[in-house]
Amino acid sequence: MIIDTDTASDDAVALVLALTDPRAQVLAVTVASGNVPLTPAVQNALYTVELCGADVPVHAGADRPLQRPAQYATDVHGQDGMGDIGLVLHGREPRPEHAVDVLIDLVRRNPGEITLVTLGPLTNIALALRKAPDIAALIPRVVMMAGAADGLGNVTPAAEFNVWVDPEAADIVYRSGMPLVQVGWDVSRKDATLTLAEGDELAARGPLGEFCVRIQRQLVEFCREVTHIDGFDLPDPVTMAVALEPAVATRVERRYVVVETSGDHTTGATLVDHLGVTGEPPNVDVVLAADRARFREMLLQAGAARAGR
Repeated sequence: MIIDTDTASDDAVALVLALTDPRAQVLAVTVASGNVPLTPAVQNALYTVELCGADVPVHAGADRPLQRPAQYATDVHGQDGMGDIGLVLHGREPRPEHAVDVLIDLVRRNPGEITLVTLGPLTNIALALRKAPDIAALIPRVVMMAGAADGLGNVTPAAEFNVWVDPEAADIVYRSGMPLVQVGWDVSRKDATLTLAEGDELAARGPLGEFCVRIQRQLVEFCREVTHIDGFDLPDPVTMAVALEPAVATRVERRYVVVETSGDHTTGATLVDHLGVTGEPPNVDVVLAADRARFREMLLQAGAARAGR
C-alpha cells in the first residue's frame, strides 16, 4: 500500500487504521497540500507514523494544485490540521526523495501489487501520471476519498473538498484508465459518522483511540455548525476501511464519472452517470454504501492497538 494524504485530523485516523492493521504493508506515505499547507501536512503525517511506532517513510510532494491557488480547510480541522489541541507538530524530518518520484519508483518495482489509497487532492497522483504514464497500467487498485455520488458537496453546493481543491488533477486521474474506487463524502455522511458517545468509547480503548478522537475537536464544531452531523464523520478512515477490507463497501456500482473543471457553479463536482445517459463506458467503481457496524469495529480495534506492531 502507498498512502497519499494531505494529513489532517481524519487522515490521521486513516493512517492509524492502516499502520495498525497486520494485513497492510505500507511502503510509503506521500503528502500533498490540501487540508493544510504542505509543511504542516508532512509534520502531521510524521507525528502519526511515530505515534503508531511504524517504520514507514514519509515523503513531501506537491505544495500547490496544478493550476489554481492553494486552498485549505483549517475551519474544518484547525489551524494545525489536528484540532489545535497542542500537539508538538514540528521538528521531524521527512525522507529527502520527492513524493512523486517515490510513487513512480515503488509502482514500477512492484507491478500489479500496490493498492494506492488517496486521502487528499489528487495532485501528486496526477503529477506522477504526467511524468510516468506507464504506471497507470501497473496499479491494480486505487481507492480514493473523492467526490460525492449524490451531487451534494461540502465546500460548494456541488463539490467535495479534495476534488474542488485541484479539479484538473482529479480530471487527469479519472481519465487515466486506472482501476478507480470512489468513496465519496456521501458515504461518509451516511455510513461513517460517530456520535459523541461513540467517540468517547473509541477514546477509552487506548492511547491511539484517544488520539483519534481528541484531534477531531474542530471537526466536531464544523459538523455541528455547517454539515449538521450529530457528532462527526470520518471520510478518510472509511476510505481506508474499504481499501483494507473491500467488503466494508456494501453497495458498489460501476459508473462513468467525469470531473467538472470549468463550471461557474460546479467546478470540482464529480458527475456520476447513474442512468448511462452519456453512453460513455464506466470508469469508476462508485461506492454508494458502507457497513457502518464493521467500520466502527475496525476503528475500535485500531484504537486499542499497541504502537509498534
